Amino acid sequence: MMQIVLLAGGVIAAYILSSIRILNQYERGVEFFLGRYTSTKGPGVAFVPTILARMKRVSMRVVVMDIPAQDVITRDNISVKVNAVLYFRVTDPSLAVIEVQDYLYATAQLAQTTLLSVLGQVELDELLADRRKVNDILKQIIDERTDFWGIEVSAVEIKDVLLPDSMRRAIARQAEAERERRAKVISAQGELQASETLAQAARMLQSQPASLQLRYLQTVTEIAAENNSTTIFPLPMDLFSAFFMKADNSVAAPTPEGAGLPPVPAASALGMGGLANALPQINIEGAKKPSGG
Repeated sequence: MMQIVLLAGGVIAAYILSSIRILNQYERGVEFFLGRYTSTKGPGVAFVPTILARMKRVSMRVVVMDIPAQDVITRDNISVKVNAVLYFRVTDPSLAVIEVQDYLYATAQLAQTTLLSVLGQVELDELLADRRKVNDILKQIIDERTDFWGIEVSAVEIKDVLLPDSMRRAIARQAEAERERRAKVISAQGELQASETLAQAARMLQSQPASLQLRYLQTVTEIAAENNSTTIFPLPMDLFSAFFMKADNSVAAPTPEGAGLPPVPAASALGMGGLANALPQINIEGAKKPSGG
């Protein structure tokens, strides 16, 4: 009789020990008793009757999932390869077990299809320059669809965008042209500022004539400091203004008729001989006619 009691006690102890489950702090246990959902166990020791019940462990930690590279055709018909990273965690373990067969696989497939559909509606420039906006759109769509599975999407980040070689060269030429345009604009702005400063300096020098002389002396000092044998002395244009005015007056004054021309000798004084001597003499030899007979 004692042996039967000990045997029964051993079987009961073994059954109890086999029914004990230990859950970590980051785990939750979804319990099913005779195939029906009963409760969700928290971390620590949980009793799950063997044969009659079973428990599905679900991790509550953030899952980092790498989305494989997808061949995407953007809105402006450019073929690129894009891969991304998905961050999500389970918020309701019962829904993650009951509503979907494998929430990890389902979330991965949903992320791939959403990536293809969203990137097909954006242009390449928007994808390269405004990734944050595209990431927010992806996160919103995936989070809405996985909410029924008890999954919360933390973030979606586009990791890499692979462009064809021809498109890379085209973007490089575009960037070079943009840099040249900026350089020309900056140079033009510098010329404008320099001209404005020179005009202001000219007005100040004009208001104070002595400052021009001081500037000249400073320039001479700078030239002498370089051990040059040539020194330039600028002369003000005011010294020649009187000569210029006199020349202008002489040109603008009216000239009487016949003034300034050499006198013409009278015809009576020249006579026929003098007129012949005054004209250029030209000797013309006519062709000799053959004599008849």
